[in-house]
Amino acid sequence: MREIREIIIHCSATHPGRDIGAADIRGWHLSRGWKDIGYHYVIRRDGVIEKGRDIEQVGAHVEGHNQHSIGICMVGGVNRSNQPDANFTWRQWTTLHELVSVLKENHPEANVTGHRAYTSTKACPSFDAVAWWNQA
Repeated sequence: MREIREIIIHCSATHPGRDIGAADIRGWHLSRGWKDIGYHYVIRRDGVIEKGRDIEQVGAHVEGHNQHSIGICMVGGVNRSNQPDANFTWRQWTTLHELVSVLKENHPEANVTGHRAYTSTKACPSFDAVAWWNQA
């Protein structure tokens, strides 16, 4: 079993009218030459969770942090002008909370963070994941 130290939240950087899923993201990542989708979970606009990579497989979502992390991608995260916007649905927020809660039960030492904590060039996931989890 992989040692999980981080649960890292991402967004797909798609506008609110575009509901994509794990298959779409897998296609994007495969076209970049990756071996599979980089995330372990994708949360669609209706709150449904779709599986990405198997949880025991190392993801490809934050360079230098994949070995010991789980990647969750929320569909959405930008407005129609492609500016960061936490425009996630109530169902997505509810599902995210439920999923992170279960993951934390299984990996109590794991920190919850957002992709933007590891890069100065991205706003992903378009909200402060640490503050969100601390208030959850």
